[in-house]
Amino acid sequence: MKHGGGMAEAPGTDRGGTRRDASMSASAAEEWFVREVLPLEAALMRFLQHNWRNKADIADLRQEVYVHVFDAAQKEIPAHARAFVFQIARNLLINRLRRLQIVPIEAVADVDALGAAFDAPGAERAVIARDELRRLQTALDRLPPRCREAIILGRIEGLTGRAIAERMGISEQAVSVHLINGMRALVDEVYGSERKS
Repeated sequence: MKHGGGMAEAPGTDRGGTRRDASMSASAAEEWFVREVLPLEAALMRFLQHNWRNKADIADLRQEVYVHVFDAAQKEIPAHARAFVFQIARNLLINRLRRLQIVPIEAVADVDALGAAFDAPGAERAVIARDELRRLQTALDRLPPRCREAIILGRIEGLTGRAIAERMGISEQAVSVHLINGMRALVDEVYGSERKS
């Protein structure tokens, strides 16, 4: 898979079209998942909490979204992670509503408007965002220096893997390791208690 927004290679093949083994495909999907999907977890949780009445189901819903996203990524890595994750979340909620027959089928059509509520600004959302920024900054400060530098360059400044490698004087593979380990540590630090629930 190319970094920096390029076209993703088909899982299971290299740039020359040669078939790779399934473990390489799973590895590419896992790297993509950690890099692109896990940072969306706070937004996904807010979306699910806002749009599902039974709060006891939220952790299971999140896991189900993750399973669908990861399974799909093993076949083909989506070009736009955020849109893909939230489309799967919407579809999952619609399917659950239909299965549980909680509402008439006419009301299910309104679930397409779920994104509008998620995108609406508000005082509560601003407070949540400030709290999450504080937690993220604290977690970022606790990372090992090289991991922190790679995360800042890649996730905050938006540099490609190659540009980060040049700036840090290390290989692109080392950058990838720092980014994956850094993102995992950040997610564990910021959302660890929620992820374990």
